[in-house]
Amino acid sequence: MLLLLGEPAETLGCGRTDTGVHARRFTAHFEATKSINAQTFVPKINKILPPDIACYDLHPVPDAANARFDAISRTYRYFITLVKNPFLTEYACYVHHPLNVEAMNAAARLLLTTTDFTSFAKLHSDAKTNICTIHEAYWAEDKENNTLVFTIKANRFLRNMVRAIVGTLLDVGRGKLSPEEFAKVTDSKNRCRASTSAPAQGLFLWEVEY
Repeated sequence: MLLLLGEPAETLGCGRTDTGVHARRFTAHFEATKSINAQTFVPKINKILPPDIACYDLHPVPDAANARFDAISRTYRYFITLVKNPFLTEYACYVHHPLNVEAMNAAARLLLTTTDFTSFAKLHSDAKTNICTIHEAYWAEDKENNTLVFTIKANRFLRNMVRAIVGTLLDVGRGKLSPEEFAKVTDSKNRCRASTSAPAQGLFLWEVEY
């Protein structure tokens, strides 16, 4: 920002994700004393950003606006490919086992009535509470492209939460857990009862709502 604005400008993002996770939509805010023209600023900042990051738009907001704390919901999507696809290596998790999508969706629906997500929270994190409200949680199957997409929307997420949920739902799909056993894992409030977290590359921060 110093290079573009000629003054320091601290930037605050809408949140943080695990290493290797992608973001389709990520919001950040900063304060500047100078007037900024979005049409010229966006191309300039894209020239200095690394190749794997792009700025799409710029909007003026009230002085008190906060990209992190003003968000009312966030949506993540997790992508799975059921066939080996070299073009998706960095953007989807390859699962070669048959999956029972109906059972996975039955288990996912249980998340809508869950409030305490300690079973899916990173141990020893600095979160003050593990209480979250899930608005959506479902799997969508694309048989033509041999892919599965898990969508989950909530008011907030804990570190590693989505990947831990996906990893446990995949065990439901493999028949290692029933939806009823998934509910017991959730109710236990014990991270050791949940499954191994799904790999980071399949996860995308998809939308942030204000």
